[in-house]
Amino acid sequence: MTSDDRVSPHPHDEDGDPRSSSFSGAEPGDPEAPNATTATASEAAPDGRSKRSRRKRKQLPLWQETILLLAVALVLAFVIKAFFLQAFYIPSESMVPGLQVNDRILVEKPSYWGDNGPQRGDVVVFEDPGGWLGSAAAEGPSNPIAQVMSKIGLYPTGGHLVKRVIGLEGDVISCCDDQGRILVNGQPLDEPYLADGLQCNGPEVNGCTADWETVEVPEGQMFVMGDNRSQSEDSAARICDPALDTACTTGREFVDTDLVVGKVFAVVWPRSSWDWLERPETFADVPDPR
Repeated sequence: MTSDDRVSPHPHDEDGDPRSSSFSGAEPGDPEAPNATTATASEAAPDGRSKRSRRKRKQLPLWQETILLLAVALVLAFVIKAFFLQAFYIPSESMVPGLQVNDRILVEKPSYWGDNGPQRGDVVVFEDPGGWLGSAAAEGPSNPIAQVMSKIGLYPTGGHLVKRVIGLEGDVISCCDDQGRILVNGQPLDEPYLADGLQCNGPEVNGCTADWETVEVPEGQMFVMGDNRSQSEDSAARICDPALDTACTTGREFVDTDLVVGKVFAVVWPRSSWDWLERPETFADVPDPR
C-alpha cells in the first residue's frame, strides 16, 4: 500500500482515530460537545415541515378550476358590456363610405357617463325608437350560440341603429345653402365623409327639390343622419314635409338620447377596414342655439 492509499488522520486527532471526529465520542460536560437540544430540533425539523405541508390548501380539481375560470370570465364580460365596451355590426349601407356593410365596430360607453351625452358629429349606436328597423334587423342573430354570445357582449346584437349626430337640444337643422350643405343654427357643415354624387346633403326630405327646416330639437333628444344620405332611413327621412300629401306627425324625427348605447370609436373587422373614428372639426364651428 502506498502512502496515497492510506487515510490521513484528522488534523486535530494525533492518533488518527476516525471516531474522535464523531459526536458520540465527546465526553459529557465537554463545552465543545454538540448541543443535544439542537440535534433533536434538527432531527424533528423534517417532520415539522411535513406537517405544515400537509396543512396547505389542497389544489382544486381541473374541472372545478375550469368552471371557476368560466364563471369569472362571464362576470367580466357582463361588466364590460354593461359599462365599458360593446361590439356591433353594420347591417346596411346607410353609413357608407365610412362604415361598410358587415363591418364590426366597437362602441365605448364611458364618454357618456353621468351628465355627459352625445355631441354633434359623434357616430352613435342607439336602440330602435320604434319602427325605424325592419323586422329582420330588429331580431338580431338567430343562431342559439350567437344569441348567447350577444347577451354577454361577445357577438354583435340586433335592434340597434348607427347614425351621426347632427343636432342636439335647441338646435335647428335646415337644408340647404347655395352649395347644398346642411346648416345647424345657421352654420353650414363641411362634410367630407359623405358619399359621393349627392345633389344636396339632405335629399331624404324631398329629393333636394326644395329647402327644409326642422323645429327646435326638443329637450333630451337629438337629430341624426346617415352618411349615405340618399340611402338612409334617419331623422331627415321622417320630417313632416308639408308639400307631401301623406299624413305625418311632427317630432317623430327625433331620437331620445336615453336610447344611446355609446359612441363608435373603431372599426375592428375586416382587417382591411381597420380605422379610428373621430369627431369632425366642422361641428366645432356650430354656435349654441339661441
